[in-house]
Amino acid sequence: MREFSRAILDVTRHALGKRAATEQGGLLSGQDPTAVNTADPLRLWIVQVGVIVLTTQLLALVLRKIRQPKVIAEVIGGILLGPTAFGRIPGFTQHIFPQDSRPFLSLVANIGLCLFLFLVGLEIDAAVIKRNARLSVTVAMAGMCLPFGFGAALAVPLYHTFIDQSVKFTNFMLFTGVAYSITAFPVLCRILTELKLLDTTVGIVVLSAGVGNDIIGWTLLALSVALVNAGSGLMALWILLVCVAWTLFLLFVVKRVLHWLARRTGSTRDGPTMFFMTVTILLLFGSAFFTDVIGVHAIFGAFLAGIIVPREGGLAIALTEKLEDMVSIIFLPLYFTLSGLSTDLGLLDNGITWGYTVAICALAYIGKFGGCTIASRLSGFSWREASTIGSLMSCKGLVELIVLNVGLSAGILSQRVFSMFVLEALLLTFMTTPAVTFLYPPEMRMRATTGAQYATKNDGAPGTEGAVQRAEGFDQGREEDGTKRFRFTVVLDKIEHLPGMMALTQLILPPPPPYTEKSHALSSTLESTEAPEKELSPSPEAPAPVVSIDAIRLIELSDRTSAVMKGSNAEALITTDPLLDIFTTFGALHGIPVNNSLAIVTFDDLGSSVSEHAKRNDSQLILVPWLPPHYSIETSPSQGNNATTSGDNANTGLITPRIAHMQNPFEALFRATSAGPDNTDVSVLHSQFVRSLFASSQTDVALFVDRHMPGGHKLTHGGTYRLFVPFFGGPDDRLALEFAVQLCANPKISATVVRVTKRDLDLQHNNSMEKPQILSDERAGESTVHHNTMFPDTVYAHATTQTRLQSETADNIAWSRYTHPDARSNPTLAPALSRMDFSEVGTPEPLRYIIRQSLSMSQSVVEERSRLLILAGRSRRLAVENHHAELKSVMEEHGGIANEVKRTVGDVATALVVSGCQASLIVFQATVSADRE
Repeated sequence: MREFSRAILDVTRHALGKRAATEQGGLLSGQDPTAVNTADPLRLWIVQVGVIVLTTQLLALVLRKIRQPKVIAEVIGGILLGPTAFGRIPGFTQHIFPQDSRPFLSLVANIGLCLFLFLVGLEIDAAVIKRNARLSVTVAMAGMCLPFGFGAALAVPLYHTFIDQSVKFTNFMLFTGVAYSITAFPVLCRILTELKLLDTTVGIVVLSAGVGNDIIGWTLLALSVALVNAGSGLMALWILLVCVAWTLFLLFVVKRVLHWLARRTGSTRDGPTMFFMTVTILLLFGSAFFTDVIGVHAIFGAFLAGIIVPREGGLAIALTEKLEDMVSIIFLPLYFTLSGLSTDLGLLDNGITWGYTVAICALAYIGKFGGCTIASRLSGFSWREASTIGSLMSCKGLVELIVLNVGLSAGILSQRVFSMFVLEALLLTFMTTPAVTFLYPPEMRMRATTGAQYATKNDGAPGTEGAVQRAEGFDQGREEDGTKRFRFTVVLDKIEHLPGMMALTQLILPPPPPYTEKSHALSSTLESTEAPEKELSPSPEAPAPVVSIDAIRLIELSDRTSAVMKGSNAEALITTDPLLDIFTTFGALHGIPVNNSLAIVTFDDLGSSVSEHAKRNDSQLILVPWLPPHYSIETSPSQGNNATTSGDNANTGLITPRIAHMQNPFEALFRATSAGPDNTDVSVLHSQFVRSLFASSQTDVALFVDRHMPGGHKLTHGGTYRLFVPFFGGPDDRLALEFAVQLCANPKISATVVRVTKRDLDLQHNNSMEKPQILSDERAGESTVHHNTMFPDTVYAHATTQTRLQSETADNIAWSRYTHPDARSNPTLAPALSRMDFSEVGTPEPLRYIIRQSLSMSQSVVEERSRLLILAGRSRRLAVENHHAELKSVMEEHGGIANEVKRTVGDVATALVVSGCQASLIVFQATVSADRE
């Protein structure tokens, strides 16, 4: 067949012909841009590519909603552009895909097919088979032998009914058996990753069996092509022997040379160099050319070239990242369009044809599903797990389509039989995801590893007891350990977030043990013999629990093949990921045990993955970073509310970062989309992730908004922190207060806590315990504003008397716990409370009061060589105060903001950032009991 070589020769012959240059006006001179010009086919080729790419991308957008792989869209797009649908439009095929233009389209498609098979070879890791050889070999062999037998049996009636008798029956039977027995490994990897099955026992076995199935399948395809191209049995034997010799030469000679070259050029350390890429591409097409000229398809040589590339240092993933975009966007859709041009579902026009089509689909699924299910059941899996393995292994995808196209181009398959098998491949691939979702729901899955996306489940319920107690607030005499948190989940998604997370982690470290007379006496008994008499009694304070950190690295699962490869190599990535490596080193330097984990999921599942991970690991608090995007800064004197109020302060030279060409400082932090199309960036997407985490989390969450950006204020070197905690009430504010008390156990941290209540002017001198008035129109306005939101976490609780009384009671208990005179005599609280100042303020404008206090403290901490950190509750649920009206006034004064950001951080944090306060923020959301949601 030698299709690849013939296509090159045809294009070369056309290119060497003389180009007619009689007319250069093009479209302006009335020429048809879709007219075929074999001397210059670029115009028509661009038109073809545009039609193909637009069709497949639009279909992919629709099918993505039902979690179907992109290959389904590519296959359906090719079928629609062929004679099945658009080809029936008069003039469509003659103008867009004329017969004379197809050699050029075929050349580009076959080049892309070679590149794709090279990427498939890069995906295959022999180490996966070695680690799970016992189970995977059994499943792989059963999943090939039984379908191959069914295909060979069905080939008999198909051959006598639809195939020309000039075709050898053995060739047709072999192609039918290979099409039945092969599994689409690339599509299988994506399905396993999207369904979060890579770290389950089922996923590991399927991945290993898929690798073995793929290798054997391509070997059988090479055998089939060799038999077709051979004129006799002896020639077929020679072709196979030469192919085996070439394979051994690549595996044992070229692979060692390529590994040496990768190390020599530093490609395994710093990614593939230009020289290494050049050698690899030459090897790819050289191997494809050799296997093509000896009588085996060029794709087999490209597949072998991908297998021998070294996997060390993530080199295979880096190579994939450099090639995958052009392959997936341009080359593969072209190939499937060529396949669709040969697929005419209109040929399935009688009962016999449809009967055979149903038989092909049924036997293909029964063979794969039955063989793999029985083998898995005999290997010790449950029926549910075994049936899931069978459903996954029945995925066909683009690999079977490649086999079918090879058979069609070789003249073994007729167009009618080809269309029947294409429909079978499309149906079985479409069924895979729904079948696996039904057979193997998340609650039934058995995790096999602890270092990948998910950790092993711990016994007992997650640590949410403290959150429930805060929500109810009636157990005033609970132990101190119920309010302290020592198990944290730290979210790491970008290198820019790492400094903020390390700074916040350093704050939560427990203080060093006090230096007592007893310890001094033990170290200097020679200096003082009366030291034992001066010993102090042992401190009643129990040893502080060790802080444990669970760092979860988030990687978004995109449409790229490299993202799927990262998912299948999660265990190796955990040890090589730079973010986890840096954070682990930071933890080791501070004596913090850090447990690393990795999650590669789609963007929509990022928030739920973090919340599920924290719940499984019994985490008490999730720490989430949020760093403002890069922006240009102009230094200008402080103005407005930022102006200093004394002469001494005026000489400190304070400056306020200003955003160039932005009126609203909040746009500098979160880049509100209302400012223009350029502001739709990663920060807005990050807010969607944070909101999804807030909505799904069953663990307390702390969102750290790091305002210290490169080019802004220089950090002080004093190493001390000043906390400012505005306490309005509600479970979120109570969590912020408890966390501030825990932080102040560190001698370098002090805090100012202000309980702010909203009071009208005529109630300023009334009892401070009187309930603040909540205006009904404000509450209604808030509900109206958030009526269409997709998350329920932005709506205030109903203003019922019971809700207000419960919330106020919990607030009063939490406040009196730390402000009561007896609290400072408590040995467990005294060190922290001695560094905290508590006050109560009643004001008709609580947000503006908080803004003034924050701006004043941000200036005073500079003189103290300290840093200001504001702890605020999100206050979106069970909060007594609704700041909707005042926040609206504040935003009118300082400028509007994006609703997405406002809903994410809450009203208090929104007012602080809008005002221009440059202090970093920690926004808390506490978990509450289900009946209070």
